[in-house]
Amino acid sequence: MESRQSEQLFKEALEVMPGGVNSPVRAFKSVGGTPITFRRGEGAWLEDWDGNRYLDFCGSWGPLVAGHAHPYVRDRIEKALADGWTFGAPHRSETLLARKVLERVGFAEKIRFVNSGTEAVMTAVRLARGVTNRPYVVKFDGCYHGHLDSMLVNAGSGLATFGASSSAGVPAEIAATTLVAPLDDENAVTELFKKQGDKIAAVALETIPANNGLLYQRPEFLRFLRDITRKHGALLLLDEVLVGLRVHPGFAFQQYDVTPDIVTLGKVIGGGFPAAALAASAQIMEHLAPNGPVYQAGTLSGNPIAMTAGLATLEVLFDQGGWDRLMAVADRFQSGIEKGLAYLKLPVQYIQTGALFWFSFDSEALPRTSAAIGKPGIARYAKVHKSLLEKKIYFAPSGYEVGFLNIAMSDDEVDWAVSTILETIRECYG
Repeated sequence: MESRQSEQLFKEALEVMPGGVNSPVRAFKSVGGTPITFRRGEGAWLEDWDGNRYLDFCGSWGPLVAGHAHPYVRDRIEKALADGWTFGAPHRSETLLARKVLERVGFAEKIRFVNSGTEAVMTAVRLARGVTNRPYVVKFDGCYHGHLDSMLVNAGSGLATFGASSSAGVPAEIAATTLVAPLDDENAVTELFKKQGDKIAAVALETIPANNGLLYQRPEFLRFLRDITRKHGALLLLDEVLVGLRVHPGFAFQQYDVTPDIVTLGKVIGGGFPAAALAASAQIMEHLAPNGPVYQAGTLSGNPIAMTAGLATLEVLFDQGGWDRLMAVADRFQSGIEKGLAYLKLPVQYIQTGALFWFSFDSEALPRTSAAIGKPGIARYAKVHKSLLEKKIYFAPSGYEVGFLNIAMSDDEVDWAVSTILETIRECYG
């Protein structure tokens, strides 16, 4: 595989950016080798600067549910660009997208658009503290909620603990405002509330944790969280930045029949442009400025291009048959992979929910916590990743990350990918 231009371009990037990237996982540290520098995307495919084409299962980490440069979305963006790309003032498309998203969320009455999932969670956490006048937020080990200081923590020993920062530069005093509990453990959460219940503003959880494996949770666990937060006057914050509009024609919490107090959204709702949001009841959202005392602002929040891209993407999904096509792609892919793995009889676990999937290469059962994901499996993923690149399939450059399907994949492309992935897994275990 020719890669001279990608390698040269990455050398140039290393001269001006830390690690040559603007987001750490892109640097291929987990899988080895030199990151590919891409020049264009179309449909289900990416093309690098050496002319190599790859069937893309990363999808810009989730937003591109319609594939790259979808003609309808692109046309809408081009028309919006002709009218100007930022006003710093109200415009029609943000209201239209707000209505479209709230229609899918169901329980929420108002929404605030921001530019990233990190901003959405940051604002939601601040809002929860402002509403309850309490200092602590509970998160779960293995769940990622963006890179805001107070949520960059993981669990210590014991059932639950005050957070210890996973990043340099975060004062211990800030990390200590987050309490960390293990996933899938009602007893640990109960103990936390016994000790700190009157100080807990919110419990935050990825509805389906998908940044550290795909850790599908028991419905009983989410319902327990709903019950215990209500009992103690805390808010339930469900983070759907990644999984929203990929596993359900609404949001994943609806699958569980659990209604949060606040939900954070992102990725798909921006159609590949910087956009995210938080949504809640009018009573909660009225605490946000300018109506309430909880401050949040953003120069480019709700900008016309991101709002147009998001609105067009949701129209493709829900007004033009895109959702049915997405589920057809997902069903075909899942059926092929599961049948193939059953035939191969290898120690590989596979989980798929909607248009998200993940392989576990070292566990006898599908993990529900990040502690069940071992280093040998992650090392094996690196081998699979390298081989798939040579065969022109692009998976995320980390064994902890999930894969994404999109509506641009044809049946033939799905079938080719399934056979190539299965062949690669068999070879890597040979």
